[in-house]
Amino acid sequence: MYVLPSSAALYAAAQYWGGSFYFLNKVFFWLAERASTQRRERVWRIAGWTVYPIGMPGWLYVFAYNHNWIAGSVEAAGIFGMILGLANTVRGVGREPRWLNWTVRIAMVFGLAASVYDFGGITRWNQVLEILLNTGFFFGVYLLGKKRPSGYLWFLLMLGSNATLQYIQGAAFLVYQQVLSMVFIADAYRCQRRKSAASS
Repeated sequence: MYVLPSSAALYAAAQYWGGSFYFLNKVFFWLAERASTQRRERVWRIAGWTVYPIGMPGWLYVFAYNHNWIAGSVEAAGIFGMILGLANTVRGVGREPRWLNWTVRIAMVFGLAASVYDFGGITRWNQVLEILLNTGFFFGVYLLGKKRPSGYLWFLLMLGSNATLQYIQGAAFLVYQQVLSMVFIADAYRCQRRKSAASS
């Protein structure tokens, strides 16, 4: 007889699912920065933007399980940023539609309102970490979608905030995943800066 997994088991599975694919995203971006040819760089960037949404459902479950409404709302809206990054990689950097940024901003306001309602205000450090996480996510995805290396610095803010949040919530695997991701992102930023200096 089939038995549905308990919420705790599903929560654990979601951590491995979301964390693994998001880690691959960071590794692929790192490989793109270290690629020896533009063709290889393009392939790794496409892989990075493609694998990110696969892990998103896992992260959405983790955020919902812990009532991280601010982070979850922007995470869901961030799919449009992923589409922008993928489209710009495939077709070249272009002008994104105005509704794209507004979608993420509306999601941020919605998530903040839901969190304030749930907790009776900004009463927990978790909520502050979620706001920092979302700030890093918003600017990181936007700038990397335009192939600007400063996006990596915003990703470091996102990863550091999320690692702290997951530590508070007892998600050890996600803490390790976030910290290890920071190593790859920091080196990707260093590689990008070195390439920019060499070409100038």
